[in-house]
Amino acid sequence: MPRLWNDTIEAHRSTVRTAILDATAGLVSENGLGSVTMSQIAQGAGVGRATLYKYFPDVEAVLAAWHERQIHEHLERLAQARLSADGPARQLAAVLEAYAIMAHSRHGGALAARLHQSPHVSHAHRHLNDFLTDLLRAGAEAGDVRGDVAPEELAGYCLHALEAASELPSREAVRRLVNLTMSGLQPPATGPGEAGA
Repeated sequence: MPRLWNDTIEAHRSTVRTAILDATAGLVSENGLGSVTMSQIAQGAGVGRATLYKYFPDVEAVLAAWHERQIHEHLERLAQARLSADGPARQLAAVLEAYAIMAHSRHGGALAARLHQSPHVSHAHRHLNDFLTDLLRAGAEAGDVRGDVAPEELAGYCLHALEAASELPSREAVRRLVNLTMSGLQPPATGPGEAGA
């Protein structure tokens, strides 16, 4: 088969797959994870059910692919948040706020818990932990983040603390949680007589 023909087929497949995942994202946003059906996905993507089944065997497979894409987009969003700010302290604040907002808008339930046990999630979590550890290390070197706790431990603290954003009622509450988390990262104050100790 000529390369041009292969490229055209691959481009078409990619377009159809993207349409399927976009339709799934819309349905999840409107109805929640547990309400999505293959018929709804096919209709939303503008493809027949037979075509949909050529790409995915069932709803769980579609949701897993959508979830994997969503996690990749979240990691990209965190990287962009870091690039949008100057200096370690502002970068850290921007990344933590972006992460908390993502946690706040996460869909819950048993199906979501099952999707979060997929192999792509553990890989993404390692990447996220390394990303945050690097950011915290830079903050500690700049004197903006406490140096008396290892950056790896602080990364765990941040991630666990900000998971609580999924239970909060508003964006304002999420921002307060981020501020509280950031205050826990501040270098400890040295009292009189401690500086030379």
